[in-house]
Amino acid sequence: MSDSDQKPALQAAIIPVTGFQQNCTLLWSTETMEGTVIDPGGDVDRIQDAIKQSGVKVTQIVLTHGHIDHAGGAKDLKEALGVDIIGPHEDDLFLLESLEETGASYGIAGAKNFVPDRWLNEGETLAMAGADWEIFHCPGHSPGSVVFFNKQARFAIVGDVIFSGSVGRTDLPRGNHDDLIASIKTKLFPLGDDVGFLCGHGPGSNIGHERQTNPFLQ
Repeated sequence: MSDSDQKPALQAAIIPVTGFQQNCTLLWSTETMEGTVIDPGGDVDRIQDAIKQSGVKVTQIVLTHGHIDHAGGAKDLKEALGVDIIGPHEDDLFLLESLEETGASYGIAGAKNFVPDRWLNEGETLAMAGADWEIFHCPGHSPGSVVFFNKQARFAIVGDVIFSGSVGRTDLPRGNHDDLIASIKTKLFPLGDDVGFLCGHGPGSNIGHERQTNPFLQ
């Protein structure tokens, strides 16, 4: 087996944040101990404690989409760590520019508006934790939602696009149920039934199980 075929040495820790119990994820390479924080929605002190305990050197913050429970702590964490914020797709700019207002309405203190250092687009790749992740633009839950897929690990990070037994809500500003189902069926299903995924809330699953049993996808 060639080096390019070998599975990357990845490890992840889930840090539930905010009253929404959002799965903020610390993802790192066990070889280099360099890592990425994905979707720091809030409770930044808790995220920093987890980083310290893991011994990981965080090199970037990455966002799947712009909702408050996924992005509300990103600017504070960026300032604390001195790293860039990457993602989501630019169609979520309106969400990132209103995080303070949204945070106040949901009782999430300390959220700050920001513009990321880099937007992500369909067909690009992003290096995270020593591995290359393909970017899929998957609108519906929010217009700028993105999914990250690592082909070697057969693993995806899907934000709130799909859950175990459910799909993302589409009643929030610029959500669209038809777009969401199309994103799942045309972007995620073709990745393969064996592909496992980590989602923004609750336990993970795999594509095949959701294809066969998810009531929203039948």
